[in-house]
Amino acid sequence: MKEKEIIPINAYNEDQQEILDEEAQKNLTFTIGDETYGIQIENITQIIGIQHITFIPHQPPYVKGVINLRGQIIPVMEVRTKFDKPVIEYDDRTCIIVVNKEDLYVGLIVDRVSEVLNIKESEIADTPSFNDAVRVQYISGIAHVNDNVVILLDIDKLLENQ
Repeated sequence: MKEKEIIPINAYNEDQQEILDEEAQKNLTFTIGDETYGIQIENITQIIGIQHITFIPHQPPYVKGVINLRGQIIPVMEVRTKFDKPVIEYDDRTCIIVVNKEDLYVGLIVDRVSEVLNIKESEIADTPSFNDAVRVQYISGIAHVNDNVVILLDIDKLLENQ
């Protein structure tokens, strides 16, 4: 499958300038099942199509192995498995989002990449309080954008136990 590069961080049109002036954060949105998630674009290096993943033994179930991306070996995590969702077969929309946090590169396998959204602070609610049985450690907030709910992920916490 051919590689797909993401839109540069500073690429926006004049209609988006008003949103950016209101301290918006750019998030790449993607889906896992019926849910939409967002990751701040500053952490994203690129988006590539699914490719051969080399299995590494004795890893947690969500660590699928490693890929060779232009000579760089990158561990790959299946977000669906990390979030305790049922495993599905990869298709032509399945992507790997390569993220970089403090020189740690990790590929995140997601069902589909959606779009880059400018999310204003006023559209973000704190993570709701649940009882101790509900795990929300990867969530930094919940955004309500265009009548849709976007679960914003904390990339530090997502990669912490990786």
